[in-house]
Amino acid sequence: MIEVYHNPRCGKSRNCLAFLENTNQEYKIIKYLEETPDAEQIKDLLKKLHLKPVELVRQKEKVWIENFKNIKMTDKAIIQAMIDYPILIERPIIIRGNEAIIARETDKIDAFFKDSSLL
Repeated sequence: MIEVYHNPRCGKSRNCLAFLENTNQEYKIIKYLEETPDAEQIKDLLKKLHLKPVELVRQKEKVWIENFKNIKMTDKAIIQAMIDYPILIERPIIIRGNEAIIARETDKIDAFFKDSSLL
């Protein structure tokens, strides 16, 4: 089952769901602002995305700028910041098995499924 970290207020996130609907994908929505992932879930997500914690952070978010910008932080501290302020987590994210992408552009979503029997 495909999972999508989704923020209903985000246009890119809504576009991602529309793309999945248009290609008849079955998926589960994770409203990560309501169902905040814990540290292990974020670590697992980072592994699937092949990213460092800071690369998953929306660094233009007001919360980041006001509280964390220009502060040297450990990976553990960055993960904790995403737990404390889930709005900092980049979105949307599509997870399929052991793979995941930050799905801000539909061409990236298409490429993610290109060689898959899911489309």
